[in-house]
Amino acid sequence: MTTTSDASAAAARPAEEFLRAFHDRAPGLQSAGAGSSRTADGRTSYQMLAGRVPQARRVLDLGCADGALLQVLAEGGAEVLAGIDLSEGELALARRRPALATADLRHGRAQQLPFRNGSFDTVVSHMALMLMEDVEQVAAEVARVLAPGGTLAVAVGGGPVAGEAMELFLALARPHFKATPTELRMPRLGDRRTRQREGLDEILAPAGFEPVSWEQIVIDMGGTPEEVWKANSGTFYDMVELDEDRSGRLHDAFMEESRPLLTPDGRLPCGMRINIATTRLRD
Repeated sequence: MTTTSDASAAAARPAEEFLRAFHDRAPGLQSAGAGSSRTADGRTSYQMLAGRVPQARRVLDLGCADGALLQVLAEGGAEVLAGIDLSEGELALARRRPALATADLRHGRAQQLPFRNGSFDTVVSHMALMLMEDVEQVAAEVARVLAPGGTLAVAVGGGPVAGEAMELFLALARPHFKATPTELRMPRLGDRRTRQREGLDEILAPAGFEPVSWEQIVIDMGGTPEEVWKANSGTFYDMVELDEDRSGRLHDAFMEESRPLLTPDGRLPCGMRINIATTRLRD
């Protein structure tokens, strides 16, 4: 049952309500895409992020979704696992993972973490911090639940690889997104500063964090044209703005204009850049 206060809170946070509804409708969709895409050495972006916190034992995942990253961390030796997410649908999938049988998985907001001070030695977030609003409050909450000297590691989007299929997809899709009537557009998601090294430092430093280290990786989302279309159309939230007709026209244009990019074996190259930032809470 939704109370008046619940409804008012949702109305006051349209971006969060959008994300909750999207992930409740399609739980596990974006996780499946991340799990099937690999770096040049064969690792997923989850594995790459987990590799930046090899000593993690007490871990909190902000925007944990279906628990894919927490499972990687559990397999790497993390002993205390916790996660928070806006979507009950995603959390239901996470709770089905045997590796997360004892994990503390909460429905809630990163701006109001339901955990005690100093509960964790590591906080991680995979492609979620960049979608959050009130990021200074998120930073303050992360600092509160981290033990002194604890580590924060986040993965944020870095854009498409030039000359490949994701760049083409976005070039074709943006006119469709811009043509959507204002009243039907999705809310603006996140704070653009989270996608830049200097911006993250601006957000995190006042909460007591050291300057971030910054590394860019590339994940390969290539495959057949239909596989690449499915991967891209499932990655970008803006696709919810398109009705069946406009989505169909975008699909047809992508199929036609991506042909020159095909390799001799019929594979369509599609690379996406991800930035991994790591920092430490000052003692």
